Amino acid sequence: MYDAYSKCELCARGCKTDRASGELGFCRSGSEMMISRAALHMWEEPVISGDGGSGTVFFSGCSLGCVFCQNHEISRGAHGIPKTSDELADIMLDLMMQGAHNINFVTPTHFAPGICDAIIKAREKGLNIPIVYNTGSYDTKETLEMLSGLVDIYLPDLKYYLPKTAVSFSHASDYPSVARDAIAEMVKQVPSAIVENGIMKKGVIVRILLLPAHVAEAKLSLKYIYSTYGDSVYVSLMNQYTPMPDMKPPLDRRVTRAEYLDLIEYADKLGIKNGFMQDFGTAKEAYIPDFNTALSNL
Repeated sequence: MYDAYSKCELCARGCKTDRASGELGFCRSGSEMMISRAALHMWEEPVISGDGGSGTVFFSGCSLGCVFCQNHEISRGAHGIPKTSDELADIMLDLMMQGAHNINFVTPTHFAPGICDAIIKAREKGLNIPIVYNTGSYDTKETLEMLSGLVDIYLPDLKYYLPKTAVSFSHASDYPSVARDAIAEMVKQVPSAIVENGIMKKGVIVRILLLPAHVAEAKLSLKYIYSTYGDSVYVSLMNQYTPMPDMKPPLDRRVTRAEYLDLIEYADKLGIKNGFMQDFGTAKEAYIPDFNTALSNL
């Protein structure tokens, strides 16, 4: 399984770096899983966080490198503590004992082989809560096929609909097509949602983060998802974009109330039933986890 790190093509960058020998890929990661935070998290969608929290595991490094990343502190790969698959399995079990509704892997693509191994080991030790794969959707079909039968809930982003936007903000012109193909594979694996007592057990939730001055593009993404999958897939319309220092227009400001309401009204016009929206107050630095404090708990 770990041969996938040798000439790495886990994400659509396909940089073929020999991460197994210690080289760093585009994701700025070697083959050793680097974890920056593992804790109960209350700020996901209601069917994910519930009352007890989602057992989130944040990984360092990222294959996208979005210019506006709110988790830039860890996405550049130099922040975190190395963990083996056995140690990750124990972390998962500990989160379950704390009352987590699920185990939620955040930015997991570049460590997918180790994660698969850890899930298998954790289940052998008694893990019995859903696995959430929380991804930017720059995953290859082969990587997602590796996860088939191990992941219960997919939580993918559909960041951009237009290649020109993907180039500007993530240096990845193929992102829209890659993400759509990735979401198709996720829905193939988990074709229908199961929600029990307000908590999702299986399903796909596609997140659309509204960026400033990009309502029209968000509408295109929303229309694509609904016209393709209907209400078999949940959508999450997010207004939490928080501008990082030195952002240039239009990314130097938060989304306006009018922009977000425009998107919400469009979702209603389409007839979407299975969707989530955020209160207009989530675009705050306070919602970004303190990764330095989290390290002391690993």
